[in-house]
Amino acid sequence: MTSKTIALGIVKAVGIILLTALGLYVLHLIQSVLIYLVVAFILTLIGNPILDFFKRKLKFNHTFATVATLSVYLLIIIGLVLLFVPLIITQGESLSLLNTAEIEKNIVQLIDKIAVYLDNHNIDSKRVFKEANLGSKLDFGFIPDLFNNVINALSSFGIGLASVLFITFFFLKDRLNFIIGAKQLIPDSQEEKILNSLHKINHLLSRYFIGLLIQLFIVFILYLIVLLIFGVQNAIVIAFLCAILNIVPYIGPLIASFVAALLTMLSNLGGDFQTQMLPMTIYVMIGFWIVQMIDNNVSSPIIFSKSVSSHPLEIFLVVLIAGFLFGIMGMIVAIPVYTILKVFGKEFFPENTIIKLLTKNI
Repeated sequence: MTSKTIALGIVKAVGIILLTALGLYVLHLIQSVLIYLVVAFILTLIGNPILDFFKRKLKFNHTFATVATLSVYLLIIIGLVLLFVPLIITQGESLSLLNTAEIEKNIVQLIDKIAVYLDNHNIDSKRVFKEANLGSKLDFGFIPDLFNNVINALSSFGIGLASVLFITFFFLKDRLNFIIGAKQLIPDSQEEKILNSLHKINHLLSRYFIGLLIQLFIVFILYLIVLLIFGVQNAIVIAFLCAILNIVPYIGPLIASFVAALLTMLSNLGGDFQTQMLPMTIYVMIGFWIVQMIDNNVSSPIIFSKSVSSHPLEIFLVVLIAGFLFGIMGMIVAIPVYTILKVFGKEFFPENTIIKLLTKNI
């Protein structure tokens, strides 16, 4: 190997690194557009069955069916905004979730009540709090940050919504043109396998995201019922925040229980800790655990195993491994990514014994 060859190799490697860095920088600059495209793609996956329903059952032409599908999205969005957003904002303000200083003040007041309760039962509250080291562990900003992010996303998404719906319209309307264009880019030898994979992925992910929405709605309703049964104030906003946390598999529900307990006590600071706040919080946590047992053992396994044709244990292990490797974000995207990999595996390596076993239901 000559010095010239080595120099060319170094220059080539540096060039690749620079181009990669430039590409990542450009992606960073246009991240909003990429998010719009991803959301539009998801809406397209969900909308394909609706579009086909309008075309097959109601005999709409393709363009009119596309408009009707987007109209369904708009009606759902408008209904959710009119139903939930005013209630969530009002209850969030009464819970002081929009004000970090106020919620910190409320938590300090709650800790004082807990200290009085412990002292009345001959427990040294100062030693307990010192050993727990609450001062360094409590982050008073996570609840208002979470709530503010949700409210901001719901209240200031006009441009993003318009962009997403515009992109979704053409994804749905011109999907055949996109398929034809993709065929021209795909090597002829792999065309059938790739198109079959994309078709199956489209079908499975459409079912998955619809199943996810159904699961979150079921959890929200069950959380709300629990809170209303025990007369918790601001029940809608607490159920809403806890349902959102269920997007993170397995860990999200545990965090939701803690959030529900904390917000239940904060929403009833005027009551006596021993006779009102503590019993109500315990009942709510028991109710939430029952909901989570129902969700983890009944609704989620049925919805997700049916939607992506995977065994519940298989889904659990995939989510667990993704969590260890990539953290919370890995847990969120684990099932869609795993489904995509399974589909491509079945198309390109159909004779592999492991892939045969994992993809027998696809």
